[in-house]
This record gives sequence, structure tokens and C-alpha cells, in this order.
Amino acid sequence: MESSVLESIGVEIIGVMSPVSICMFLVVLLVYALSPSDPSSSSSIRTAANLVYLENATDSTSQKLEGALLNALVFVILIALVTFLLVLLYYFNFTNFLKNYMRFSAFFVLATMGGSIFLSIIQHFSIPIDSITCFLLLFNFTLVGVLSMFAAGMPIFLRQAYMVSLGIIVAAWFTKLPEWTTWVLLVALALYDLVAVLAPGGPLKLLVELASSRDEELPALVYEARPTMPRNASALAFLVAGFSDSGSVELQAVSRDNASPNQNDSEVELDSFSSNGGERNRDEGQRLLLVDRHSSSSDSSVSVVSDRARQFGSAGSEIVADEEEMSPLVQTTGSGNGREQLRRDATEMFSRGIKLGLGDFIFYSVLVGRAAMYDLMTVYACYLAIISGLGCTLILLSVCHRALPALPISIALGVIFYFLTRLLMEPFVVGTSTNLLMF
Repeated sequence: MESSVLESIGVEIIGVMSPVSICMFLVVLLVYALSPSDPSSSSSIRTAANLVYLENATDSTSQKLEGALLNALVFVILIALVTFLLVLLYYFNFTNFLKNYMRFSAFFVLATMGGSIFLSIIQHFSIPIDSITCFLLLFNFTLVGVLSMFAAGMPIFLRQAYMVSLGIIVAAWFTKLPEWTTWVLLVALALYDLVAVLAPGGPLKLLVELASSRDEELPALVYEARPTMPRNASALAFLVAGFSDSGSVELQAVSRDNASPNQNDSEVELDSFSSNGGERNRDEGQRLLLVDRHSSSSDSSVSVVSDRARQFGSAGSEIVADEEEMSPLVQTTGSGNGREQLRRDATEMFSRGIKLGLGDFIFYSVLVGRAAMYDLMTVYACYLAIISGLGCTLILLSVCHRALPALPISIALGVIFYFLTRLLMEPFVVGTSTNLLMF
């Protein structure tokens, strides 16, 4: 049965919303398990997010608001300076330094912050484990995490799992910030994300444009809904997989320059490349045979078309692949030029797969984790608001055809729904429940 465009887009959206939901759910569980029963008794931690002002319970509302604004301003300035520094390093081709920096950052977060949460869980649930076993488990968890996120040839599921784990660990630490600082910081980061991605000269916009001009991956921790394969051979118009007479799978490549049906069959051998970009595998047994076939054949073949390609119904038509990267997802067919153009526009932005920055995972979860410290009703409201905002962002992504910030809409809806639920809905529901009223 023919797969529709809505089904393919739905798979992409679910592939992003599912890990976001898992991240928020696990952060809520950590907050409920590790937070003290009396929030006022917990001591605030000193981080880069509260360098200027450390909130105290005895401070007045104006002092808390003023201190939270100063903390948010300083933190956003630090983030902007670091981002501009990363853009400069990437502009001058310090790519290896950036990769090593990201490896060290991931190792540090998993080993220290993750280890602290791991020890807190052991102490809270009184898990019987000795120090040597605990150290070995933590070391293996950290090492496998760094390898899965940055090494080639690792399963995509393992990489996705560790990306979510990294977001959970950082978000759990951010929930330890004071309440006023947390809310003002979330709003400030949403505004900064809006400016950094959309404003001319914004650091994130410059970084995306540099990566696109060089046809490279972003030098950042980004969650990918599915694996992608960079497109290095620009002379090939598309790849079609079929079955040969011997039963082995071969790749048939049709070149745009050789589109005439009268040409003879030609064979092109393409060495398989490693995923770190460009190293040739010298093993002759791992070569892929690319066959350019234009003549008709009586043997039947089964074609598997990537989601980058669009298959036309008429004979002699071609399947045009994405010019940068390919990864199999669905097969779509069209019966007319108008319908095909509509499908092409609808799936253009989703053909490469949706990518979400790790910071979006973190601050979505921070908002829900902060809501979990008050009441479960606010957790439900904030979760629905964040998911709705993410859906709106994905819709705008398909309309605008450009990189968009994922924080502003979701954070704005989450903050609004939190205070509406806490100030209006929660007193109303509790009042009606205690008075045995139905509504």
C-alpha cells in the first residue's frame, strides 16, 4: 500500500517528540526521588547560572527578581561569548579542537555530574554495592557514552540513548537552581535562542551557514532522529537497490550526464567510505558495485528508494535524491505534476531528518522538573504546552524552509501554562474537590 506524506512526516515528528518526552519523564522521576521533602531546607548550588546573586528564602520579592535578572543577564552573556568563540574556531578550521572539546565535555558531564546523581540514587534507595564495582560501572558508562556519541560505526540507538542521558543529567542539575533564577533564566534563554538563530549576525545562524557552506555536520551535540549518510558523489543523481540474478544486492546508479537510453551499460566502482569523512577502506571485499543501467531487462527487480528520492509514475523518469545526504525512510509516488510538486514541498525539510539541539532537551526538562517540585497537575500542563510548542515549531519549519529556534514557543507556552495552572486551575480544582462539587 502506498505510503502518504503525512505518514512520513508523522514518523519524523514522533522520532523527535518521543525522546523529548522520555527525557522530561525521567527528569521528573529524578526530581521526585532525590528532592528533599522540605524545599526550603535544600541548599542552593553555585554555578555559572547564579554567579551574581544567590537566592535566600528570607529575601524580599523585589530582591529575588532583581537578582534573578542579573543572573540571567550574566549567564546569557557568557553563553553568547562562548558561542561566538566556537564560531571563530570553526571559521578558522579548528575542527579537531572542537571535536576534542566536545569529547572532553561529554566525558566530564557523564563522569562527574552523572556520577554524583548515580551516588545519590544509591544512597537514596540503599543499593548494596561496593566502591570498586561502582567505579567500574561509572567508568564503563562514561567511556561507552563518549565512544557512542563521537566514534564511527556505533549503533544509532546507542548514540540516541546517550544523548538523552546527557540531557537528563544536565537538566537534573539545573533543577537545583533557585526558583526565581530558574524561571527568569528560561525566559532569557528562549529570547537569546530567538535572536541567535534568526537575527543577522547571530552566532547560531553563522554556525549553521558555515556548516552548510562547507557541507559538514554542525560542531555541536545534536540529536538526530535517524542516521544520515553524507553525499560525497555529486555526479550521481540517485541510487536504486535491486537484486541481481545471483541473489546478491547491488546498487544501480544513474548519472545525470548519461541519461540517454541508447548508451551501453557501464560499471563504476565506488570505494566505501568511513563515516568520519573520506578515509577509503582498502579491503577489496567491501567495495560497492555501482552499475549504470539504462537498457531494458527481462529480469524483475525490486527497487528500494530512499526518502530523499521521489518516484514518478511515467517511464523514463528519474528519482532525484537530496544533494547532501541520504537515509532510507519511506517511498512516495505521485500521479501528476501538481501533486508531485505539493509532496516535494511538504517533505523537503523533513527529507534530511529533524535534528534537535541538546540544549532544547535540557531546558524543556528543566521547566517540567521545576513544575514537578510543586504539583503533578502543573507537570501535565507544562508537558502538554511544551509538546504543543514543539509541534508548532515543526510546522513552521516545514513552512519557512530554514533553521528555526526550538525554545521560544515551547518555553513561552510552558511558563504561561505553569503560572495559569498554579494560580488559577489548581485552586479551582482543589476547591471543588474538597467541597465535593462536580464540574
